[in-house]
Amino acid sequence: MDRLFTFEGLGGLLAQGFVQNALLACAVLGLIAGALAPLIVARGMAFAVHGTAELAFTGGAAALLIGIGVQSGAVVGAVVAALVFGWLGLRQRERDAVIGVVLAFGLGLGVLLLSLYSGRASNKFGLLTGSIVSVDSTNLVVLAVVAVLVVAVLGVLYRPLLFASTDPDVALARGVPVRALSLVFAVLIGLATALAVPIVGAILVLSVMIAPGAAAARVTANPLLATALAVLFAELALVGGTVLSLAPGLPVSGYVASIAFLLYIGCRGVGRLRRP
Repeated sequence: MDRLFTFEGLGGLLAQGFVQNALLACAVLGLIAGALAPLIVARGMAFAVHGTAELAFTGGAAALLIGIGVQSGAVVGAVVAALVFGWLGLRQRERDAVIGVVLAFGLGLGVLLLSLYSGRASNKFGLLTGSIVSVDSTNLVVLAVVAVLVVAVLGVLYRPLLFASTDPDVALARGVPVRALSLVFAVLIGLATALAVPIVGAILVLSVMIAPGAAAARVTANPLLATALAVLFAELALVGGTVLSLAPGLPVSGYVASIAFLLYIGCRGVGRLRRP
């Protein structure tokens, strides 16, 4: 009876409009994150994603304080961060220092803005850990538009981006516009990260933007197969984590991060077994 009740309860939750919106948002976000993740890993930009997430958090906190859409604020903050990172620290030896400086400033400012916000505590908490109730039809439209934009840009620039990611010095010597591609890719990361923050939170956005690509890289060196696997892993983590979080009513980020971590550990094991 308890098991039947649990399935019936889950069915009832899945019938709710806000849950369906959240699942659709997770599916679209999984496509974007999975498509970007292998390139992020190849370019060694995990720390940049973390920094961008913190600035998206700052933008969301500012939007919360002045009473506009949190997602809009997060997008502005993330894109500004991406452009700053792109312009100030394209070289590997400069990048970490630039990101660390900007990240610390943005995080401190975001905490200050949240402390000035006198509204519901759940809104503050949601920026850090994510909240499926924050997804509405407007968010879905924005997410769909960004998804089309990201996929279209990747479709046009994938080959030079991959070349610049795997061997930037040779790509530069061959006439590939490495600097311009870095800026474009940074903006794509900013958009995807900003859309991930309201769902999974600023703290654990790496579980969506990095873990699927890192897991895929452990089992294949084929770029296209790695991208397909990364999309699959991102979908499993996001959609599966959302479904698992429904019954206990806990933040989705912990479930998403746990699934992504288990997938990564599993792929590491598969990769070791396949070694000669």
